[in-house]
Amino acid sequence: MNNQDNTLQFMQIAMKYLPEAKEQLDQAGVELSMELIQPFMNLFSKVMQEAYELGKEDALKESLSK
Repeated sequence: MNNQDNTLQFMQIAMKYLPEAKEQLDQAGVELSMELIQPFMNLFSKVMQEAYELGKEDALKESLSK
């Protein structure tokens, strides 16, 4: 799976939880728009890609130690 595929999956996960995040932000008095959310989505993608790589590395180490 390449980074572009991962990013698409990460965005699908983020969109799944977006209504919950929007509700919490609304309760906190923070207005959410697509313009405001874009930088956070980019940051989310970077975080998720790094987490994916760590998990992949751990899985490889575990499979090699068996």
